[in-house]
Amino acid sequence: MTHRRNTPARALPGALLLAGILLIAANLRAPITGLAPVLAMIQADFGLGTVQAGILTTLPLLAFALLSPVAPLLAQRIGLERALLAALVLIGGGVAIRSAGPVACLYGGTALIGAGIAVGNVLLPSLLKRDFPAQIAPVTSAYALTMGLAAAIASATVFPLASQYGLGWPGALAAILVLPVAALAVWWPQLGRPADAPPAAASARGRPVWRSALAWQVTLFMGLNSFIYYVMIGWLPSILTSSGHSAAQAGSLHGAMQLASALPGLLLGPVVPRLKDQRAVALGAALLLSLAFLGLLRLPAWAALWVACFGFGSGACIILSLSFMGLRTHSPAQAAALSGMAQSVGYLLAASGPPLVGLLRDASGGWGLPLALCLALTLVIAVLGTLAGRDARVPDADRSD
Repeated sequence: MTHRRNTPARALPGALLLAGILLIAANLRAPITGLAPVLAMIQADFGLGTVQAGILTTLPLLAFALLSPVAPLLAQRIGLERALLAALVLIGGGVAIRSAGPVACLYGGTALIGAGIAVGNVLLPSLLKRDFPAQIAPVTSAYALTMGLAAAIASATVFPLASQYGLGWPGALAAILVLPVAALAVWWPQLGRPADAPPAAASARGRPVWRSALAWQVTLFMGLNSFIYYVMIGWLPSILTSSGHSAAQAGSLHGAMQLASALPGLLLGPVVPRLKDQRAVALGAALLLSLAFLGLLRLPAWAALWVACFGFGSGACIILSLSFMGLRTHSPAQAAALSGMAQSVGYLLAASGPPLVGLLRDASGGWGLPLALCLALTLVIAVLGTLAGRDARVPDADRSD
């Protein structure tokens, strides 16, 4: 017989628990997106070439892919609360080390940030499955919105801090340390909660999510969306300038895309729990992505509309992907296992996206073929979203249903 642990209401006030979750979410993208606006300054200071600078942006994604399967094991050993605290320590330490000065610290700190974010990415869906089983979609939407807004604010403020306020890139990037410090302060009381050993044991018996077709549908739905999202993060300015937009316009639209990706968090939270399944929402989000790439191919002058469609559609797919970790599983441990699988494969695909698309662009001499490839992938995402959105659960060896 499995014994349930103390409920969140008895352990801590629900508002404090939710605040901790949202502050952790604020750390899961901003330390990475904040790097791009000052990348040219970093290249100038260290004499980095394009390939070396590219490694800085790809390194966190590789850390996500490599460490995501390890995060559930860490949670089994030390508990979800302590594992998430460790993630915040890694992120904060990485932010501090990245700004310390030498180029080795730049790369080492970036790798630590990626490691900490990988743990947080994987374990937050498991925490929601355990502590908010009836509110998975709205809480997921809230933390996805927080994640997107924090990323947009970091992208918008790092360059002014570095240039106009004289902090330089080290001081501007170090300012992001306020996020993990605030999250640590609010999350620290969670350490008083008892360890959750029984679900960890259940996970060991029911863990082979890798053999489930539904788990692969969720994984590839998330992975292909991550692929095209990071392609757009890396190449959208170049795509826009090649079609006649100025560099300033391209930069503004790049920021608008990140803001648009946060907006679904305001809408999907109230809607998803009322649906029998999520097939229609997943299909609609994927078709928005298709419309965005078709528009960029055929009517690039209307780029503001297509960028908004892409950001909204991709943000909705992110929320659905994260929600599926809890909605398609039976237990917090199984949710952590599915989250580790989906994020490992997903971020491996994401890490390969920008360089592969860049090579395709060089080989074809333009952005037409890369955009057509992304358009084709959105149709695959539509099929996968329809399958992953069914009202079903990944089989669990501990259950007969």
